[in-house]
Amino acid sequence: MRLHAWPWLIAVLALLLPASAFPQSMTLCRAKPELLELGNSLPAARKSIAERKQLRIVALSSSSASSYGVSNPAYAYPAQLEIGLRKALPGIDTDVVNRVIGGQDVEEMSARLQSELKENTASLVVWQTRTNAAIRQMPIDKFERWLRNGLALGNSLGADFVLMNLQYVPAVVAAPDKEAYKEAMATAAKEYNAGLFRRFDIMRGWYQDGMPYAQFVQLDGLHLNDFGQKCIGKLLTRSILNSLTGA
Repeated sequence: MRLHAWPWLIAVLALLLPASAFPQSMTLCRAKPELLELGNSLPAARKSIAERKQLRIVALSSSSASSYGVSNPAYAYPAQLEIGLRKALPGIDTDVVNRVIGGQDVEEMSARLQSELKENTASLVVWQTRTNAAIRQMPIDKFERWLRNGLALGNSLGADFVLMNLQYVPAVVAAPDKEAYKEAMATAAKEYNAGLFRRFDIMRGWYQDGMPYAQFVQLDGLHLNDFGQKCIGKLLTRSILNSLTGA
């Protein structure tokens, strides 16, 4: 076996181990505070809360926002986001609309953005993309073009945007241009005044701190398991609340 094949083999073997095989210190939901900074105060969402006592969020995504493979649909991160925000914002009519279509990429999601917001008027859109683009090796310039088209349209509709970048999982780590996609998304967020939830860096932090893939990734090496979905939902909740309160 060639030497460079060993990291992938180790990752696959780790995915086969049960979560109970790891110390509790490796199973905590955590992130460095700076990684939870969205870089945006979410003015449209603030205004909706102040004037209408309402916060409606559309989660636009492919299958990584669904309950695919988890033991309970309530563990999917959009459901966890709604639970967390409702608890933290009593008296506010809070609703998270999960608009997930498995297998879609930035091109398809950008194309359906206007119709999604027309059907579900929202003050905040959480747009998760780039994982499929990285795996399928979509050209960076094509990815950037469709991402910018979607953000420009979103700005014209008056909603805040939070971009959620790709997952740190074996299938993505093996992709050759993952860092380029990550940087492209960060640049677009700045240009279009969108927030950025740094899921890739958060999950990489878990792994580098000693948390094995098996603790947060399903056996397919791509989709998040119960822990991964719940933890991302809780950390995204914290990020949004920090932006809304100025914490």
